[in-house]
Amino acid sequence: MNIRDFRYVLAVADERHFGRAARKCHISQPALSGQIRKLEDHLGVALFERSNRRVRVTPVGERIVVLARQLIDTVDRIEVTAVAARDPLSGSLRLGMIPTIGPYLSPLILPAIRRQLANLSVTLVEGVTHHLERRLLEGELDIAILATEPEDGKLEDRGLYMEPFQVALPLDHRLARSAKVDVAELTSGEMLLLSEGHCLRDQVLEVCQADTADGTLNTRETSLETILALVAAGDGITMVPTLALRTNDAIPGIACRETSEDVGRLVRLVYRSTFPRPQLVDRLAEIIRDQVPRNKVKPIA
Repeated sequence: MNIRDFRYVLAVADERHFGRAARKCHISQPALSGQIRKLEDHLGVALFERSNRRVRVTPVGERIVVLARQLIDTVDRIEVTAVAARDPLSGSLRLGMIPTIGPYLSPLILPAIRRQLANLSVTLVEGVTHHLERRLLEGELDIAILATEPEDGKLEDRGLYMEPFQVALPLDHRLARSAKVDVAELTSGEMLLLSEGHCLRDQVLEVCQADTADGTLNTRETSLETILALVAAGDGITMVPTLALRTNDAIPGIACRETSEDVGRLVRLVYRSTFPRPQLVDRLAEIIRDQVPRNKVKPIA
C-alpha cells in the first residue's frame, strides 16, 4: 500500500471509468486495474463495483475516498512546503479565474509574471466561483482570482482592486444620450444576464435591486462577449466590468456609459489559510496591482 495507489483510487472515483482514469494517471489500464485489485486485496474490501458500462464506488469505498483525498492533500502540501522552503517563488502555481475576469486580466498579468517570476510555471483554470472555491479547498488549485468574499472559513482573501461597472446600451437606446446613467432607470426586464453560478449576475441583480425569482429576467447561458454582441444587436442592455472594455474605443454598436453612483466589484486573491507560500501570494498581488490600468480600476488601500 503506497501513496501512488491512492492517487489511482481517486482518479477512478473521479472519472468513474478505468480507461479515463488510466489516461489521467499516464499508465496503462491493466496496470491501474491491477494495482487497485492489489490494494483491495490488502484492505480486504471492494472499493469499486465494476460492470461493462460503468464503475460505482462502494459504500466503504466512498469513506476511503474521503480519507484518500485528505491523505493526498497532506502529501501534496508536504511537497509544496519543501519546495517553498527552497524558493517560494518557484515551482508550479495552479491559478483559477472566473470567466468574467480571466479573458481580460490574464493578458495583462501573465507577461509580467513570466518576467518577474521566471522560475514559476503557471497553469490557468477557468470556472465559476463555487467550482473554484471547491477546488481550492480540495487542493486542486493554489490561488484563485475571484470577485466575491469566500464563504468557507478555511479560505482567506486579499483585495486587489475595485472594478467599476459600466452600462452597455444599444446606440439608439433612450439612456445612451446621457453622459452617465442613473441605475434607478435600469429595468431588470431589459437587462441581459449571465446564467446562475456567475457572480457577475448576482452583482448586477443587486445593483438593479431585482429579485432572482422575477420571471422577466433575461438570462443567457453564454459568455460575456456574446452578451455584448446581443446588446449591439439591440436585444437588451447589460452591465459590464471595465476591464472587459479592452480599449477606450467604443465597441461597435454599443454605447458604454458610467453610472451616476459608484457600482462595481472588489477583485481579490483567494487561497487556503494553510497555503505554504504566503510570499507568493504577496508577490502575485503586487504584480497584479501594478499591471491593471489605473484608468479602468480603483486601487484599494
